[in-house]
Amino acid sequence: MTDKKYGKITGWGHYAPPHIVTNQDLEKKIDTNHEWIVQRTGIHERRVGSADETTGTMSLAASKMAMGKAGITANDLDLIIVATSTPDRFMPAVSSELQHWLGAVDVPAFTLTTGCTGFVYALVTAQQFMTGGVYKTILIVGAEMPSKFMNWEDRATAVLFGDGAGAVIMQATDQPCGVGEFDMGSDGSGGDHLSLPAMGSAEPITADTFASGRQFIHMNGREVFKFASRIMSNSSKRVLERAGLTPDDIDYFVPHQANLRIIQSAARGMNLPMDRFIVNIDRYANTSAASIPLALCEALADGRIKPTDTLLLVSFGAGLTWATAILQMQPKE
Repeated sequence: MTDKKYGKITGWGHYAPPHIVTNQDLEKKIDTNHEWIVQRTGIHERRVGSADETTGTMSLAASKMAMGKAGITANDLDLIIVATSTPDRFMPAVSSELQHWLGAVDVPAFTLTTGCTGFVYALVTAQQFMTGGVYKTILIVGAEMPSKFMNWEDRATAVLFGDGAGAVIMQATDQPCGVGEFDMGSDGSGGDHLSLPAMGSAEPITADTFASGRQFIHMNGREVFKFASRIMSNSSKRVLERAGLTPDDIDYFVPHQANLRIIQSAARGMNLPMDRFIVNIDRYANTSAASIPLALCEALADGRIKPTDTLLLVSFGAGLTWATAILQMQPKE
């Protein structure tokens, strides 16, 4: 019987394209305005990748930063997991591209697609490999480039999304830490509320789909808002109950950055002040699977979060899916 191992987060890194698109920039292109966007979403600006940037190149930048922080090289990696819904292409997988670019020879790599919940799903998955003693060092990436899948003339979606990537290194340790209790789920009956209709075998891309714009992200904002406002609070409460913890035992909540009002609703549902939540949606908008690692890495960089803090990561996304996990990155001091 293999002794149980824990997954210690030893490195972290993030990347966001340098090009900033403000609400005022969007005012010049579509029927919207800064005040309307801020009031309904909390977003002031977002990052948009250049023509030669991809989900893969952003993943590479974040991964190199995380590996540098952990003090490891590609030769130390045992597994690579990339969470994304906006890959460079359907084949080959962006995870294999990243594996090659890093020079991680023969290292297994796979892409996980659960929408905005992808990073938390990937963390939980990596922890299972650690617990079983299968792998010792895993690279976990959340990266998205929705800007290349959006209709920039559709104000219902154009104002909401941004590009970015975040990555962490998980390494095996005998000391208790890493991912604790978690809650993941899916309600496929609501899948059409957030979708890319014409990007698969059910509806191949044709001249007709291009003419109708079905190759772009479509969203029923009202239904997604209702789902998210309910599930973020409920899922968080379930995880805390299973862990035998209360909100007071959590140093910070790191939510998916989709809409400030949704985060505020979750805070009210748990009777918590907003200063317990890490929020950067105002500067990055919704970066899907990258949003939690972007928020986490920034808060680590500025010292707000300490690696020994107890965190609760909570997310929702296309599917519809949800994923919540308690994370203590490193053992308590």
